Amino acid sequence: MESKRQKQISELIKRNFSIILQQEGIYIFGDSLVSVTNVIVSSDLRLAKIYLSIFNAEDKEGVLTAVRKNIGSLKQSLVARIRKQVRFIPEIAIYNDDLLDEMYNVSKLLEDI
Repeated sequence: MESKRQKQISELIKRNFSIILQQEGIYIFGDSLVSVTNVIVSSDLRLAKIYLSIFNAEDKEGVLTAVRKNIGSLKQSLVARIRKQVRFIPEIAIYNDDLLDEMYNVSKLLEDI
């Protein structure tokens, strides 16, 4: 169960990281649409797992790799935005959230029946 502070930090990172992806993302992954679906912060607030949903891309792993490759500059932008609101900046781990893809596949299978 997440504490109130974990939820606050998660929402803060989610809001600010999505803005950063909107502003700087075009230079990293081009025309693909990448959105932050979930952020989970560890209980000690030292690690933030950011889940991204990727649309309009044939090579989703390539986009995810590009984001991971540029995590330094993205984290630097995040630090500039939230440094006065947190005591320390958590380490960031990026994951692919393919829940929407799975929902689409199940929906398609149900339509075929």
